[in-house]
Amino acid sequence: MSIGLLTILLFASLFTLLAIGTPIAFALMVVGTMFGLILWGPSHIYVLASATLGATSSQVLIAVPLFIFMGNILVHTGVARDMFKSMHYWTGPLKGSLAMGTIGIGAVFGAMCGSVSATTITIGNIALPSMLERGYDKNLVLGTVATSGLLAFLIPPSVLAIIWGSIAGVSIGKLYLGMFVPGFILAALYILYIGTRSFFDPKLGPPIPKEERPSWREKFVSLKGIVIPLLLVLAVIGGIYSGIATPTEAAGVGALAVVIAALITRSLKWQNFKQAVWGTGRVTAMVLWIMIGITIFTNVYNALGAPRLINEMLAVLPVSGFGVVIMMQVIIFFLGMVMDDTAIIMLTTPMFMPVIRSLGFDPLWFGVLYMVNLQAALMTPPYGFSLFLMRAITPKTITMGDIYRSAYPFVIIQLVCLVLVMAFPPLSTWLPALFIRK
Repeated sequence: MSIGLLTILLFASLFTLLAIGTPIAFALMVVGTMFGLILWGPSHIYVLASATLGATSSQVLIAVPLFIFMGNILVHTGVARDMFKSMHYWTGPLKGSLAMGTIGIGAVFGAMCGSVSATTITIGNIALPSMLERGYDKNLVLGTVATSGLLAFLIPPSVLAIIWGSIAGVSIGKLYLGMFVPGFILAALYILYIGTRSFFDPKLGPPIPKEERPSWREKFVSLKGIVIPLLLVLAVIGGIYSGIATPTEAAGVGALAVVIAALITRSLKWQNFKQAVWGTGRVTAMVLWIMIGITIFTNVYNALGAPRLINEMLAVLPVSGFGVVIMMQVIIFFLGMVMDDTAIIMLTTPMFMPVIRSLGFDPLWFGVLYMVNLQAALMTPPYGFSLFLMRAITPKTITMGDIYRSAYPFVIIQLVCLVLVMAFPPLSTWLPALFIRK
């Protein structure tokens, strides 16, 4: 049987299982295992077990539960609420200030925990009702909260970057440095968009009335709410960028530091500690199961001859090497409409990276492109992951149609950033080359 026909059968089986509601991890495992048994017999099970053990035993992956734990502790101890209060006090007189401040808090919170879900849900539960109560435009509020959470894709320490780097064989430290500039360019573009629209149409983001503005004393007292976040960011990001610690070591330091900080502020109780540990275990288990599933699936597909098929397809495509990169970005973007972020990374990275290296492109540059694109893809209907996170935290008066409409301006901004990184590779390669010379 030809590799082309086997590919059709393999993916048709996978999408059939997904269509009937089978979790992505188990769909991948079932399809991969069954095809392996049918084609090569029971002996291939040993090959799959060995590949799975190797994929899930990487020391770099230890950072994943540690960063998730950091995020869960921050969620349950009120750190984000104190940050929002401080921002609210200092920027309230500006038009659109709460929305612009929400973007800033998303960047800082993402730099502390690296989790899109934790950032979106935490900031959304605090910022969304506050902005709606103050008369902010509904679409502006929804779009702002959704995109503020997605900044955790690009602002280190991104958990998804660790997963992508471990699969792609790219240095996590270099990837973090490479995403730093695009991440803050994207945050600046969001703030510029919100500020410009609010300036010309103040009804979209009205400032705080004068009679409700805090005193200078209250403003300075509120600054204590950003001390802990800044120290955590310096401890984690500073350790990685300075070379003092690897991402895994920095994650361990950050996890310990966030627990100590919560104890000092007396915000850590036994109940919320248990919730943080349970949430960490649940998310980590989900990630590992997906890694096991995609390892089995890709091992079988590669054994069938996937690399040869991909190279043959590339040879007949009427596009240049750069055109292939663009096509890959289109695939990632459309997959984001229907699949989870981790599943997209684990499904496409093993297939894309050999092609990128064979075409002579910088894997680091492609990795940053991948991350910028992925956070844009997850803002697109009908099944963008971030949109469904928003549905979980919005009141019943807000419909999915409202959430969909709020996403489009921000998706356009994200695609502008993608084009900038694609057109100007030094945006993603300059910092890694400056700090890491190996």
